[in-house]
Amino acid sequence: MLLLLPPSETKRTGGTGEPLDLNHLRYPSLNSQRRVLVRELRSLARNPEAMMAALKLGRTQAGEVAHNRALTTAPTMAALDRYTGVLYDALDAQTLTLADRDWAAGNVLVHSALFGPIGALDPIPAYRLSTTSRLPGLALKQHWGPRIAAVLAGETGLVLDLRSAGYVGLGAAPARTGSVLLRVVTETPDGHVRALNHFNKTAKGRFTRALIRSAPDLGSVDDLLGWASGAGFTVRTAGPAALELLDDAPLAAALS
Repeated sequence: MLLLLPPSETKRTGGTGEPLDLNHLRYPSLNSQRRVLVRELRSLARNPEAMMAALKLGRTQAGEVAHNRALTTAPTMAALDRYTGVLYDALDAQTLTLADRDWAAGNVLVHSALFGPIGALDPIPAYRLSTTSRLPGLALKQHWGPRIAAVLAGETGLVLDLRSAGYVGLGAAPARTGSVLLRVVTETPDGHVRALNHFNKTAKGRFTRALIRSAPDLGSVDDLLGWASGAGFTVRTAGPAALELLDDAPLAAALS
């Protein structure tokens, strides 16, 4: 199976790995698109004001310009360790075992706006680029969409898509049996179902961590549903290519 995660705008700085080498990233067929974006970001970083406007950065985020300027010279670290934020805090990659990380390396992808889908342990530098960024003369959807869709369509077996809508827009997962989008929902006391925002990320992080720790061999949606039930998660079908992960945390917080 493949588990497809969104990235995070917030990232750890530094690292101990060698500078960026695109040949060390998954899906080398995307390297020409990656080179274009790396070149564009480094060029734009020569004009801090223009870069801050393009990336919608505030004055307190000026350090992000330096990160983009140093894309090809800065140290790298594994993608799972680089990203921070709500989802990645709940995933807590730093406490995973070597065996856990080996499973993640083969089964978890992170969809970066800059690099496209990359492996969980692929070495990347700190950077700033998101789906809402507006680079001069370059539209991220057109730049990435067909190419990412093509590489994902080449995958076989179960593809579980946990990305947000913005990243799905940069390259849809294949529309076939075994490719499903997972969204996090909660039920109100009157039985209504609603999607979540902040709690959504925490639930996805916990769910991802549980999958990595148990390293299941899942070949189908039915396999996933069986695993989730045994692991204490409530996951149910919500359409021909959609699943819902029920999270009671918002209700519990409201009642506490």
